[in-house]
Amino acid sequence: MQTTATNKKIRTLLADIRNEILIPRPEFQRRLVWSNKHKSAFIQTVLEGYPFPEIYIAAGEVDPTTGEGKEMLVDGQQRLTTLKQYFEASPDLRLSRGVIPYAQLPEGKQVDFLEYQVVVRDLGNIDITEIKEVFQRINSTSYALNPMEIHNARFDGEIKQFAERLAENPFFEKHRVFSSNEIRRMRDIHFALSVVVTVMSTYFNRDNELENYLQEYNDTFEEKCCLETGFQRVFKFIEGCRFPQNSRVWRKTDLFTLLVETYRALIKDNKPFESTKVGEQLRKFYKLVEVSGQQEGDFEIEKKNVRIAEYLTSTRHATNNRTPRINRGKILQDVISGKFFDEKQD
Repeated sequence: MQTTATNKKIRTLLADIRNEILIPRPEFQRRLVWSNKHKSAFIQTVLEGYPFPEIYIAAGEVDPTTGEGKEMLVDGQQRLTTLKQYFEASPDLRLSRGVIPYAQLPEGKQVDFLEYQVVVRDLGNIDITEIKEVFQRINSTSYALNPMEIHNARFDGEIKQFAERLAENPFFEKHRVFSSNEIRRMRDIHFALSVVVTVMSTYFNRDNELENYLQEYNDTFEEKCCLETGFQRVFKFIEGCRFPQNSRVWRKTDLFTLLVETYRALIKDNKPFESTKVGEQLRKFYKLVEVSGQQEGDFEIEKKNVRIAEYLTSTRHATNNRTPRINRGKILQDVISGKFFDEKQD
């Protein structure tokens, strides 16, 4: 494939988009979402005259009668969309403090903006299959992206950044919850985000709600202060439960449920539980679950076997589905409240 790189002025690209000569979002492109903070930083880069990576275009439809043709934007959608929003003072773009709106720029600066040279690489007249392949290669890595890596590529907003800070809490490192490879693959952030969204809503199926929350709280996340304070209390409470390092509670499935249910009990329901007493109940419970997983046998309370087996099953099969999450949560609610071991035998 032969490609050519040329420079095009911002005003030319904006005119092409306005006249529908340049199609900024062909059907094969994923919908990217930049936060306003990200957009503002990009605009400032342009206003200061610094370069940004080249964009890719390819030949589109040609009208044989008029001789007019269209071009498709293969890569660079958010950059050009942001430039267009800035020029048109779109309400979808809320500039950060310090970034001067286009209409308020001195005339010379407005001209500089419009005359800014963008490097455009033209892929030429290639078929749509090849264009899609180019797009995928431009936006891929050497391995398949996991859901959080895909979300990270699309969203860089407030709630994602909050989840990132939460995942960096020393609590997780102290108890070796995530391996170095999991951290590299952003699975720690995915875990933290799942916990945050769950306490803000309810148990959901796999990752179904993550994208909705990433989009809704991309620009502002006013709940972050309350959530941060709440999770600090939760971490302190769990530390006070004095779980041994070899406890199954540090497994991600078990810890996920404990974090959610502890947050609900302490923060949402404002229950005055003591970590010492709750810790005793939880350690006993997790020990029974562990024994149940290792051998068949009689337990001190026969009725509890059913619920312990139910909990154990929900940590082994379809663990991220909604129903197993709900089942684990209900059982752990009873353990935390003290009801689990206080129930009378039939």
